[in-house]
Amino acid sequence: MSYIEKISPLQLDILKEIGNIGAGNAATSLSAILNRKIDMNVPHVRIVSFGEMIEMAGGADHVVASIFLRIEGDASGSMFFILSLPLAQYLIREMAGDDTFSIDKTPHAELALSCLQEIGNILSGSYLSSLADFTQLNIIPSVPSLSIDMVGATISYGLLELSQESDAAIVIDTVLVKDQLLADSIAGHFFLLPDPEFFEIIFGALELTADD
Repeated sequence: MSYIEKISPLQLDILKEIGNIGAGNAATSLSAILNRKIDMNVPHVRIVSFGEMIEMAGGADHVVASIFLRIEGDASGSMFFILSLPLAQYLIREMAGDDTFSIDKTPHAELALSCLQEIGNILSGSYLSSLADFTQLNIIPSVPSLSIDMVGATISYGLLELSQESDAAIVIDTVLVKDQLLADSIAGHFFLLPDPEFFEIIFGALELTADD
């Protein structure tokens, strides 16, 4: 059994708290860019198999916008942020100030892709910064890569970067509230695919073991 499959409820709660701190930081940055109130929170953190991860993102043939990056430094791994196409379109329209943009029309404008890439930088950077602050570890994200493709193809690319010693991932649900008055919320998923020893290093820095 891999370390990720032995993570305790307490450790998952800590990952959720780190996620909520990162979501708060990301919401502050997005609110400034979009010039409107944005709230984000992390209602759930779970361990899932790679097969479950694909199903949570809508199934292998479902087309999504995804941001992929590698995590380097004291602990290494891979991270996806998966967005539904309506959410990606909403964020691009708000950031670019273009209500006519359609995610379904290809090829996509360079400005639209740049907006989505910047949003990926904000979201992934906020989470990893909170993880680094919590653990006092040096955690460095690579430049995120963006794709709009089927879930199966997208995640398969990321798995090529991953050691085959584990077939599980951490999913960090993320809810973005567009308008509190309308209670209109839209969700995305962070998938954290750790390299071997990633969580041993993370929880070791926090002086927690899988038995806690």
